[in-house]
Amino acid sequence: MGGEQSGFINEIGFETYQKILAEAIDELKEKEFKELYTGTEDKESFVKEAQLDSDFELLFPDSYINNISERLNLYTRLNEVKDETELMEFEAQVVDRFGPLPEPATDLLNSVRIKWIAQDLGLEKVVMKKGKLLGYFISDQESAYYQSPVFTWVLQHAQAHPGNVKIKEKQTRNGLRLLLTLEGIEHIDDALQSLYAFQAEVPAN
Repeated sequence: MGGEQSGFINEIGFETYQKILAEAIDELKEKEFKELYTGTEDKESFVKEAQLDSDFELLFPDSYINNISERLNLYTRLNEVKDETELMEFEAQVVDRFGPLPEPATDLLNSVRIKWIAQDLGLEKVVMKKGKLLGYFISDQESAYYQSPVFTWVLQHAQAHPGNVKIKEKQTRNGLRLLLTLEGIEHIDDALQSLYAFQAEVPAN
Protein backbone atom coordinates (compact mmCIF):
# COMPACT_ATOMS: atom_id res chain seq x y z
CA MET A 1 0.00 0.00 0.00
CA GLY A 2 3.00 2.29 0.18
CA GLY A 3 4.13 4.09 3.28
CA GLU A 4 6.11 2.57 6.15
CA GLN A 5 3.53 1.57 8.73
CA SER A 6 4.14 -0.78 11.64
CA GLY A 7 1.87 -3.59 12.75
CA PHE A 8 -0.46 -5.78 10.72
CA ILE A 9 -3.56 -3.61 11.04
CA ASN A 10 -1.69 -0.44 10.10
CA GLU A 11 -0.25 -2.13 7.03
CA ILE A 12 -3.48 -3.68 5.81
CA GLY A 13 -4.84 -0.56 4.09
CA PHE A 14 -8.06 -0.35 2.12
CA GLU A 15 -7.08 -2.37 -0.94
CA THR A 16 -5.80 -5.37 1.00
CA TYR A 17 -8.78 -5.28 3.34
CA GLN A 18 -11.16 -5.00 0.39
CA LYS A 19 -9.50 -7.91 -1.39
CA ILE A 20 -9.76 -10.17 1.67
CA LEU A 21 -13.40 -9.19 2.16
CA ALA A 22 -14.31 -9.65 -1.51
CA GLU A 23 -12.65 -13.07 -1.67
CA ALA A 24 -14.54 -14.22 1.41
CA ILE A 25 -17.85 -12.99 0.02
CA ASP A 26 -17.23 -14.60 -3.38
CA GLU A 27 -16.41 -17.89 -1.71
CA LEU A 28 -19.68 -17.80 0.23
CA LYS A 29 -21.61 -16.96 -2.94
CA GLU A 30 -20.01 -19.81 -4.86
CA LYS A 31 -20.37 -22.43 -2.13
CA GLU A 32 -22.62 -22.01 0.90
CA PHE A 33 -25.11 -19.59 -0.68
CA LYS A 34 -24.83 -20.52 -4.34
CA GLU A 35 -28.58 -21.05 -4.75
CA LEU A 36 -29.37 -17.53 -3.55
CA TYR A 37 -27.18 -15.90 -6.19
CA THR A 38 -28.04 -18.05 -9.20
CA GLY A 39 -29.20 -15.79 -12.01
CA THR A 40 -28.25 -12.57 -10.23
CA GLU A 41 -24.92 -11.98 -11.97
CA ASP A 42 -24.27 -8.58 -13.51
CA LYS A 43 -25.21 -8.89 -17.16
CA GLU A 44 -23.86 -5.51 -18.30
CA SER A 45 -20.37 -5.27 -16.89
CA PHE A 46 -17.60 -7.39 -18.40
CA VAL A 47 -15.46 -6.96 -15.26
CA LYS A 48 -17.02 -7.63 -11.88
CA GLU A 49 -14.20 -6.29 -9.69
CA ALA A 50 -10.98 -4.66 -10.85
CA GLN A 51 -7.91 -5.26 -8.70
CA LEU A 52 -5.57 -2.41 -7.86
CA ASP A 53 -1.87 -2.63 -7.04
CA SER A 54 0.07 0.54 -6.31
CA ASP A 55 3.14 1.95 -4.64
CA PHE A 56 1.18 5.11 -3.76
CA GLU A 57 -0.09 5.64 -0.22
CA LEU A 58 -3.81 4.82 -0.38
CA LEU A 59 -5.14 4.74 3.17
CA PHE A 60 -6.53 6.54 6.19
CA PRO A 61 -3.31 7.31 8.12
CA ASP A 62 -3.33 6.44 11.81
CA SER A 63 -2.30 10.05 12.43
CA TYR A 64 -5.66 11.06 10.91
CA ILE A 65 -7.81 8.33 12.50
CA ASN A 66 -5.91 6.73 15.36
CA ASN A 67 -8.62 4.25 16.33
CA ILE A 68 -8.16 0.92 14.55
CA SER A 69 -11.84 -0.01 14.73
CA GLU A 70 -12.82 3.33 13.22
CA ARG A 71 -10.43 2.85 10.32
CA LEU A 72 -11.61 -0.68 9.60
CA ASN A 73 -15.22 0.47 9.77
CA LEU A 74 -14.49 3.19 7.22
CA TYR A 75 -12.73 0.72 4.91
CA THR A 76 -15.75 -1.56 5.13
CA ARG A 77 -18.14 1.29 4.35
CA LEU A 78 -15.97 2.49 1.49
CA ASN A 79 -16.01 -1.01 0.04
CA GLU A 80 -19.80 -0.76 -0.13
CA VAL A 81 -19.86 2.56 -2.01
CA LYS A 82 -21.22 2.00 -5.52
CA ASP A 83 -21.23 5.35 -7.33
CA GLU A 84 -19.96 8.93 -7.32
CA THR A 85 -22.89 10.29 -5.33
CA GLU A 86 -22.33 7.78 -2.53
CA LEU A 87 -18.60 8.43 -2.60
CA MET A 88 -19.08 12.17 -2.20
CA GLU A 89 -21.49 11.57 0.67
CA PHE A 90 -18.97 9.25 2.29
CA GLU A 91 -16.23 11.86 1.94
CA ALA A 92 -18.42 14.58 3.45
CA GLN A 93 -19.21 12.38 6.46
CA VAL A 94 -15.53 11.57 7.04
CA VAL A 95 -14.52 15.23 6.80
CA ASP A 96 -17.33 16.20 9.17
CA ARG A 97 -16.10 13.72 11.76
CA PHE A 98 -12.32 13.86 11.40
CA GLY A 99 -11.48 17.06 9.53
CA PRO A 100 -9.98 17.73 6.08
CA LEU A 101 -8.65 14.66 4.34
CA PRO A 102 -4.86 14.19 4.26
CA GLU A 103 -3.38 13.37 0.87
CA PRO A 104 -3.26 9.56 1.34
CA ALA A 105 -6.98 9.56 2.17
CA THR A 106 -7.84 11.74 -0.83
CA ASP A 107 -5.79 9.43 -3.01
CA LEU A 108 -7.61 6.46 -1.48
CA LEU A 109 -10.98 7.85 -2.59
CA ASN A 110 -9.58 8.59 -6.04
CA SER A 111 -8.33 5.02 -6.25
CA VAL A 112 -11.94 3.89 -5.93
CA ARG A 113 -12.80 6.07 -8.94
CA ILE A 114 -9.90 4.53 -10.83
CA LYS A 115 -11.24 1.06 -10.14
CA TRP A 116 -14.68 2.01 -11.42
CA ILE A 117 -13.25 3.43 -14.64
CA ALA A 118 -11.01 0.37 -15.06
CA GLN A 119 -14.05 -1.88 -14.81
CA ASP A 120 -15.90 0.21 -17.41
CA LEU A 121 -12.92 -0.07 -19.75
CA GLY A 122 -12.60 -3.85 -19.37
CA LEU A 123 -9.51 -3.90 -17.15
CA GLU A 124 -9.33 -6.70 -14.62
CA LYS A 125 -6.24 -5.35 -12.90
CA VAL A 126 -4.47 -2.00 -12.65
CA VAL A 127 -0.87 -1.63 -11.50
CA MET A 128 0.47 1.85 -10.78
CA LYS A 129 4.20 1.73 -10.09
CA LYS A 130 7.42 3.38 -11.22
CA GLY A 131 5.72 6.17 -13.13
CA LYS A 132 3.50 3.89 -15.22
CA LEU A 133 0.01 2.49 -15.18
CA LEU A 134 -0.42 -1.04 -16.49
CA GLY A 135 -3.96 -2.19 -17.18
CA TYR A 136 -4.63 -5.88 -17.71
CA PHE A 137 -7.49 -6.50 -20.11
CA ILE A 138 -9.89 -9.42 -19.62
CA SER A 139 -7.92 -12.66 -19.61
CA ASP A 140 -10.59 -14.66 -21.43
CA GLN A 141 -9.75 -14.07 -25.09
CA GLU A 142 -13.18 -15.43 -26.07
CA SER A 143 -14.98 -12.80 -23.99
CA ALA A 144 -17.64 -10.80 -25.82
CA TYR A 145 -15.80 -7.74 -24.54
CA TYR A 146 -13.37 -7.98 -27.46
CA GLN A 147 -16.24 -7.53 -29.92
CA SER A 148 -17.84 -4.73 -27.93
CA PRO A 149 -18.00 -1.00 -28.77
CA VAL A 150 -16.09 -0.34 -25.54
CA PHE A 151 -12.99 -2.24 -26.67
CA THR A 152 -13.17 -0.65 -30.13
CA TRP A 153 -13.21 2.79 -28.51
CA VAL A 154 -10.28 1.92 -26.24
CA LEU A 155 -8.23 0.88 -29.28
CA GLN A 156 -9.16 4.03 -31.18
CA HIS A 157 -8.25 6.24 -28.24
CA ALA A 158 -4.88 4.52 -27.87
CA GLN A 159 -4.16 4.94 -31.59
CA ALA A 160 -4.99 8.64 -31.32
CA HIS A 161 -2.51 9.11 -28.43
CA PRO A 162 0.55 7.02 -29.35
CA GLY A 163 2.93 9.17 -27.33
CA ASN A 164 1.85 8.06 -23.87
CA VAL A 165 -0.67 5.27 -24.50
CA LYS A 166 0.24 1.79 -25.69
CA ILE A 167 -1.67 -1.47 -26.05
CA LYS A 168 0.25 -4.66 -26.66
CA GLU A 169 0.39 -8.33 -25.74
CA LYS A 170 2.78 -9.51 -23.04
CA GLN A 171 3.70 -12.93 -21.72
CA THR A 172 2.82 -13.22 -18.02
CA ARG A 173 2.90 -16.01 -15.47
CA ASN A 174 -0.73 -16.68 -16.35
CA GLY A 175 -0.20 -16.73 -20.10
CA LEU A 176 -0.39 -14.15 -22.86
CA ARG A 177 -2.24 -10.99 -21.78
CA LEU A 178 -3.25 -7.80 -23.54
CA LEU A 179 -1.96 -4.79 -21.60
CA LEU A 180 -2.68 -1.09 -21.60
CA THR A 181 0.31 1.09 -20.66
CA LEU A 182 0.01 4.75 -19.66
CA GLU A 183 3.22 6.72 -19.17
CA GLY A 184 3.85 9.70 -16.91
CA ILE A 185 1.90 8.43 -13.90
CA GLU A 186 3.76 10.10 -11.04
CA HIS A 187 0.71 10.67 -8.83
CA ILE A 188 -2.71 9.11 -8.34
CA ASP A 189 -4.23 12.20 -10.00
CA ASP A 190 -2.23 11.50 -13.17
CA ALA A 191 -3.76 8.04 -13.37
CA LEU A 192 -7.26 9.34 -12.71
CA GLN A 193 -7.07 12.06 -15.37
CA SER A 194 -5.57 9.69 -17.95
CA LEU A 195 -8.36 7.17 -17.40
CA TYR A 196 -10.99 9.93 -17.44
CA ALA A 197 -9.78 10.74 -20.94
CA PHE A 198 -10.56 7.18 -21.98
CA GLN A 199 -13.93 7.15 -20.27
CA ALA A 200 -15.10 10.52 -21.60
CA GLU A 201 -16.57 9.13 -24.80
CA VAL A 202 -16.66 5.42 -24.13
CA PRO A 203 -19.89 3.86 -25.47
CA ALA A 204 -22.27 1.76 -23.40
CA ASN A 205 -21.52 -1.97 -23.27
